[in-house]
Amino acid sequence: MVMEALMDIGRFFVNPLLYIALLAAILLGYFRVKKERKLFRTRIVWGWREFGHLLKDGILYALIFSVLFSAIGLTVSLEWLVALSLVSALIVISGIYYLASFAYLALGAIGLGWLLANYGWTIPFGLFAFGGYAAAWNWLLPVALITGAMVFLEGRLVVRRGEEASSPRLEKTSRGLTAIFYKAKRLWLIPLLLVVPGDLLDAYLPYWPQFTIGSSSFSLILFPAVIGFQSKARKSLPVHLYPKLGKQIWALGLVIIVLALFAYLWEPMALIALVAGAAGRAGISLYSLLNENKGNHAVAPQSTGVMIVDVLAGSPAEKMGLVRGEVIRKVNGVTVTNETELYEAIQINAAHCRLEVLDHNKEMRLRQHVIFRQDHYRLGLIVV
Repeated sequence: MVMEALMDIGRFFVNPLLYIALLAAILLGYFRVKKERKLFRTRIVWGWREFGHLLKDGILYALIFSVLFSAIGLTVSLEWLVALSLVSALIVISGIYYLASFAYLALGAIGLGWLLANYGWTIPFGLFAFGGYAAAWNWLLPVALITGAMVFLEGRLVVRRGEEASSPRLEKTSRGLTAIFYKAKRLWLIPLLLVVPGDLLDAYLPYWPQFTIGSSSFSLILFPAVIGFQSKARKSLPVHLYPKLGKQIWALGLVIIVLALFAYLWEPMALIALVAGAAGRAGISLYSLLNENKGNHAVAPQSTGVMIVDVLAGSPAEKMGLVRGEVIRKVNGVTVTNETELYEAIQINAAHCRLEVLDHNKEMRLRQHVIFRQDHYRLGLIVV
């Protein structure tokens, strides 16, 4: 029985979406590092960061959701999972992670299934041909509840990892100066153990193990769900923007769940919850994009000092606690206004480098650290 269970879980690795997500995470890190080297002549953080956090960030939630969904009896259609795999793979391959929220993916899978069934189209998969399905209220409710939970998880991940996922980019201001915006792009893989009706699965995979409750048979499938996130911080610093944006997203997830629960009283509320979730997620993204594209850049040249764009991982600057958006006013007692003056001032007393820094609250603080000759960039700062 143990070996059979391990083999069943092993079939998780048969889904092509898993390998598409793994490759996409590797490419995200590769292209980020390539862009950072082109703009700043160095990578800011490890190139494998996106791959390393692909599964790790959401694994605890995946375990909790799997137990919770199974315990309360949320049964989803196998056809919907097939359509969800197709839609998710298409979005991940396209790289348009603005559309990779589970709010869009879940509704897109329903739309794809309806489209194929309505027009009689089929997609061949070798062992079987996928011809879509007709929407049914009995499985739309579980889909809506799962979607709400996944949107809630997306918000929690954005709160936790949004600022870290952002990478600086250069652009010109209206006055011709070089300023900074931050581009965040991240993909997460959430392995969910889901329950599907046994008769549906038996038509495609008759060897798959089943269990019965009363007169109905069911099967368990470990499904590689994906969540993507993409955003831009220009007017606000990422450390301020993404916690706020993440809270809006996880609150939307709770709203989807509440609306879906009304389907116990009126079944169409499940579909209304899914549509409202997709519309709400689009509204959050659109508002953030429009708001960040107006006004001044949060990170731009300052007459009062040198503004920090980013801090290299493991550098003396990181050990000193310097962060994005702070302004270095003095180094070793010398006022600095540009990068050249900054590094000239460091040479005055590199052994005990003292910095006067204006933080995000416009309060002055002092930082001190020993700068060794082998330290990269001597301090490890990217400045504007």
